[in-house]
Amino acid sequence: MTSAAPAAHAIILAGGRGTRFWPRSRTRSPKQLLNIAGQKTMLEQTYDRLAPLFSRWHIWVVTNNEQVDAVRRQMSPVPSQHTLIEPFGRNTAAAIGLAAVHLLKEESGGDALMAVLPADHFIGKPSRYRQVVRVALRVAAQRDALVVLGIPPSRPETGYGYIERVPRDNSRQSRTAGEHAYAVRRFTEKPSLKLARNYVASGRYLWNAGMFFWRVSTFLENLKRHLPKTHAALMRLAETIGTSRYAAALEREYSRLQDISVDYALLEPASRDPRHARVFVIPASIDWSDIGSWAAVYELLAKRAGANVSTGRVLALDASGNLIWSPSKFVAAVGVSNLVVVETSDALLVCSRERAQDVGRVVKWLEQNRLHKLL
Repeated sequence: MTSAAPAAHAIILAGGRGTRFWPRSRTRSPKQLLNIAGQKTMLEQTYDRLAPLFSRWHIWVVTNNEQVDAVRRQMSPVPSQHTLIEPFGRNTAAAIGLAAVHLLKEESGGDALMAVLPADHFIGKPSRYRQVVRVALRVAAQRDALVVLGIPPSRPETGYGYIERVPRDNSRQSRTAGEHAYAVRRFTEKPSLKLARNYVASGRYLWNAGMFFWRVSTFLENLKRHLPKTHAALMRLAETIGTSRYAAALEREYSRLQDISVDYALLEPASRDPRHARVFVIPASIDWSDIGSWAAVYELLAKRAGANVSTGRVLALDASGNLIWSPSKFVAAVGVSNLVVVETSDALLVCSRERAQDVGRVVKWLEQNRLHKLL
């Protein structure tokens, strides 16, 4: 990074509910606050990956009222005032905007570099990841640059968003520290299986990992262009930061923010109209998984095809491909295959691995039937 670049801050988005990880994931203890893959929680693993790059004074977390106490306990090295609390969910454009206006007040020059990162992803190559993040920050130091990390696809996945990069020969690309930042042609959300197969075969498409890098000024300029009402509300909120008026202003102005993802709000329109901002994607081979379901946990932890993955004491007789999470009870699995079994003190989930994406429907049913103790 050049000497002219502003200070870099990491913004960890940690407000999701993780409904597909019920019954372990609950309103006050969602996926990012659990040890889904490893001894440490997903949030703690995220902090550990970032600590070599950012001082604790340059790390922020955006969460909500239900989770703030647990977030602060798990992020104890980070100043408590760097845990920003959304009064209610308004999607990623609003959450990032909240962090952006706080950084306006934090940095004396009124600008900063933002690394916007999810709290609940698994990254198996943290050193490689940090190398890519350094490159992304260098590219994002350009005043009109919006940068996203793209994961080279390993299969025609229909549950992810895709990023089409401009071919190298035609790309307004940037090369830094041996890494290519390609101009983005377009974003595509969750394609059909046929399209996904074509995307993977073409070699031009990457999975959108939801990791973004830009200057605060670049983000706010694009927010003003594409979401002017949201920008105006955030600017009004910014005037109250550090005053006794902040809490009331946060409640009032947040209700006026548009409920939309940053991908739809800024990145997609910017990629279609490069006169005002340039959108880049950096390929990142970092052994990444968003761990979006119990089936993804199985795939991550299984050491071979058909292996059983378990916590606690499990006897498997003619049983294969099962994920069994029961740390306190002995489990005997006889003649069953490809199941997910998750036991907590008040609930038991049993489903096939191929239906693991549907666990969120259980949470909706519990909500509809007002079984709040199970949420």
